[in-house]
Amino acid sequence: MGTVEQLLEYSVRLTPGIAVIVLAIALLGRAAPALRIALLIVGFILVRDLMTPLGFWTFGRTDIGLPWLRFIDDGVLLLVFGAVVLGLVAVMLRTQPDLAAYVVWGRLNPRALATAVGAAAVIAVPLLGLLQFVPLRERGGAVAVSLLVPLLVLALLGNFMEEVIFRGFLQGYLEQATELTPGRVIVLSGLIFAAGHAFLAITVTDLGWPILAFTFAEGLACAWVKRRSGVLAASLTHGLIIFALASGL
Repeated sequence: MGTVEQLLEYSVRLTPGIAVIVLAIALLGRAAPALRIALLIVGFILVRDLMTPLGFWTFGRTDIGLPWLRFIDDGVLLLVFGAVVLGLVAVMLRTQPDLAAYVVWGRLNPRALATAVGAAAVIAVPLLGLLQFVPLRERGGAVAVSLLVPLLVLALLGNFMEEVIFRGFLQGYLEQATELTPGRVIVLSGLIFAAGHAFLAITVTDLGWPILAFTFAEGLACAWVKRRSGVLAASLTHGLIIFALASGL
């Protein structure tokens, strides 16, 4: 199946679920921001988890429970996905201006870059270090050098959408519209982020707790970075973690 056919099948299968969510959000208008954020999270889960049965990415875990991740070996498809996701972010921000007001973007100055890269290293380096003791063939195999740039683009843009929803809308709402302490917001952001991967971990795949533990740690790191430096820095953290995991390092 070629790239066009794969994207067409993906779109056809995704459309009914997204249509229901879009209609619900439209009927809510500007009411119930928390409910609209929840619906956007559900929509994102549909967009993401449909990639699994169509073979756009593959998950696994080693004998000692370490997760691994590989994307489809099609650079054009990865770049198209990245571009589509960027377009979806623009649509969300344009159609949900009150939710967009919760987003604290921040700036990618040297301090923010150091914070983002450092947080990514805290999550990725120990995991990659442990994976070095597992033969490459047992953790997804080698990744073609020609795929690394498209993979990096997808990791950064694809996870940008996730960060806008979870750290921009959700964490921004918790910080600005509730009386929760900053520490509790960070933990909640991480827990809800992990909960958003429960379907992937338990139903779409059978990987279970390794995915939930990994995404909780990843969510905490991104929530902490967002608190210090904004959503752009958190997106960089998230993208670098996924790229490191998926690049066969």
